Amino acid sequence: MTYTPYHPQSLEPALQQRWEAEGRFRAPAYPDGEKFYALAMFPYPSGQLHMGHVRNYSIVDAIARYQRMHGKTVLHPMGWDAFGLPAENAALKNGSAPAAWTFSNIEHMRGQLRRLGLSYDWSREIATCTPDYYRWEQWLFLKLYERGLVYQKLSAVNWDPVDQTVLANEQVVDGRGWRSGALVERREIRQWFLRISAYADELLAGLDSLQGQWPEQVLAMQRNWIGRSEGAEIHFPLADGSGVIKVFSTRPDTLFGATYLAVAPEHPLAEQAAAANAQIAAFLARCKQGAVSEASLETQEKEGVYLGIEVRHPLTGALLPVWAANFVLMGYGEGAVMSVPAHDQRDFEFARKYGLPLRVVIRVDDADPGADELQAAITAPGTLIHSADFDGLPSAVAKVAITEALAAKGLGQKTINYRLRDWGISRQRYWGTPIPMIHCPHCGVVPVPEAELPVVLPTHYQLHDPRSPLRDDPTFLEVACPKCGAAAQRETDTMDTFVESSWYYARFACPDAEQMLDQRAAAWLPVDQYVGGVEHAVLHLLYARFFNRLLRDVGLLPKDGAHDEPFRRLLTQGMVLKDGSKMSKSKGNTVDPQAILDRYGADTARLFILFAAPPEQSLEWSDQAVEGAHRFLQRIWRMVQEYSLPLTPLPVRLGPAARELRRAVHQCIERVSSNMAERQHFNVAIAACMELSNQLGRVEAAPGEDLHAVLGEGLQALLLLLSPFAPHLTEALWERIGDGQALFTHPWPEVDAEALRSDTVSLVIQVNGKLRERLDFSATSSPAELEQAVLTHPDMARHLSGKEVRKVIVVPGRLINIVVA
Repeated sequence: MTYTPYHPQSLEPALQQRWEAEGRFRAPAYPDGEKFYALAMFPYPSGQLHMGHVRNYSIVDAIARYQRMHGKTVLHPMGWDAFGLPAENAALKNGSAPAAWTFSNIEHMRGQLRRLGLSYDWSREIATCTPDYYRWEQWLFLKLYERGLVYQKLSAVNWDPVDQTVLANEQVVDGRGWRSGALVERREIRQWFLRISAYADELLAGLDSLQGQWPEQVLAMQRNWIGRSEGAEIHFPLADGSGVIKVFSTRPDTLFGATYLAVAPEHPLAEQAAAANAQIAAFLARCKQGAVSEASLETQEKEGVYLGIEVRHPLTGALLPVWAANFVLMGYGEGAVMSVPAHDQRDFEFARKYGLPLRVVIRVDDADPGADELQAAITAPGTLIHSADFDGLPSAVAKVAITEALAAKGLGQKTINYRLRDWGISRQRYWGTPIPMIHCPHCGVVPVPEAELPVVLPTHYQLHDPRSPLRDDPTFLEVACPKCGAAAQRETDTMDTFVESSWYYARFACPDAEQMLDQRAAAWLPVDQYVGGVEHAVLHLLYARFFNRLLRDVGLLPKDGAHDEPFRRLLTQGMVLKDGSKMSKSKGNTVDPQAILDRYGADTARLFILFAAPPEQSLEWSDQAVEGAHRFLQRIWRMVQEYSLPLTPLPVRLGPAARELRRAVHQCIERVSSNMAERQHFNVAIAACMELSNQLGRVEAAPGEDLHAVLGEGLQALLLLLSPFAPHLTEALWERIGDGQALFTHPWPEVDAEALRSDTVSLVIQVNGKLRERLDFSATSSPAELEQAVLTHPDMARHLSGKEVRKVIVVPGRLINIVVA
């Protein structure tokens, strides 16, 4: 027999060219029969694949191939999240245009993905930086503007005074701009917002439908991010009678413990007080130095200043001072909070720092500490004390009673608040989707007419500083007002890149549509399996859920309930580690996927990365394990080539060795099928295939007719089971030993229940509940026969000698427990 060596470097590209020529993975316009939409979070075109990409895409490809073998019409597309800040940073560094840099990277990464042999429908490829893609989000922006779901307002941003640009939170390092090193200022500028808060209740309720299909961790993170809380809106009248300060509190039961109010540095009352007080003005100026993210505000040192303003307690009439504090956000409610230092830790620390009074109004566990004795705030609910008519009420009851008392005085009401803030999509940078609005000195803000879409982003700029070149380009900037015809200017803000990634999954269903989506989207959606990193648990996944509802409400998706959620099932894969740390260039512990492909081939890379750990767990890189995966594939290659053709049908009767081997084959099919369909533990599935290969490999060189037939069946099953993980090798070998039907259209192997039957059954033997033996008995034995057999079995003599057997408990198919004195 002629043995052809396993050479993936030539085998794999040849098969990939055949797949491409045949259009093998091209999905039809509409599903034919049962559909399955498999999708990985699409990549940013950085120029190089990393091992995290390889893991993510190998997981989805295994799922897609498995579903094809179950007769489903599979959609498995790929595209590029191509706008964003990294392209600008690279352009600044390299002196190139972001567009040229981006498209060059796309071309290179596309070649790398093709080399992995992933079963993509490349005819549906999209890049979000192309006008035929982003014109439709401009169209949607205008539709949402008409509905009041898009609006402009002042919002705090990180401002770099040297580079004269807005910085993202991640560009602020130790309070300074990442590029200039200048102290960052907190400024308020007009920005565009999407009213995601209008969908807060629906987004929260929708999480219930994803229970059991999405990781519980992701569902919990989204619930926390939306942050629905019931409480009271409380009005504190200004002492001078000029109005009220409104605050929201989830703890109206602590109202009698309020000793001061705190407002944001940007609050109108703070700015009004600063106009006549240099100390206050200096404090507000200091607050403008520093980042604006909630995380930054939480960790910074708490500071404040008294504004010289007082309010009246709404129930007691007592005067309370009003402070400006650097931890209060103007975007939270109306930029003011009720401070109860005895029952809130942040308020406690602030009060201790500035000598403000504490008043204990909640007793827990019968303790009634004086304010001076407190070492920390008492945050648990309890029983009210020092709260006038509400003394003795439990916190839960007092919340209702106090809220009703406020409402009766017209100074409050029950309300629901959300942590979720409206989505600010304005970016004062260049490489993004232009916002389709025009600023007219006479008409104000005017939408670009739909007929003039898309507003095309010029792509020729060479960047030399972070300032957006759109602001200085009259060919882009200057335009006639669509309403009055006067000279006007285009909006120079671009959209947050999360906008592009919030609807790409739907565009894949109809990438050539002459509208944002057509009927093909409804036919393919929702995505049946979505895979990506858990770091996208909140923003991307929440925004995509929001956008899916927007698409539904503007008539692009059915309002049938089945299309409310974009992703039916979610898998969040773990990181790839090396030497215990996440791979990164700065740590010098990266592994180049191209080097693995060049040395071992795509099948080895895919098999290793799916075998090394369950997909949701982190994976530790191991050069030895890569070698092991390659040796396993070489063994399969050799075993199939060494099999003596032709295949022979299974005899009517099998000998004991052949029956045992066939049982192992079908046990493997059962185990792999279970782990592919339910748990998606590909590592366990591959381990089962490895175990079967060992059993097949032990068959003698010249077996009898029955063993030869079972060996052929086992090798065929092994190739079918391995094909989602190692598609090149298995297809090449199938051409030698297959049944005449092409591997990629072949059904998944089915378990023969008869083959799983055994003449014997292995039972756990316990004595007084402790494991003592594992023994084989006839599978047809009755409980009485099993009891007699175990008591007389020679291996049990040492466990039972000299002991009185009081009871034998038989659990059929599992165990026998012998109770002795």
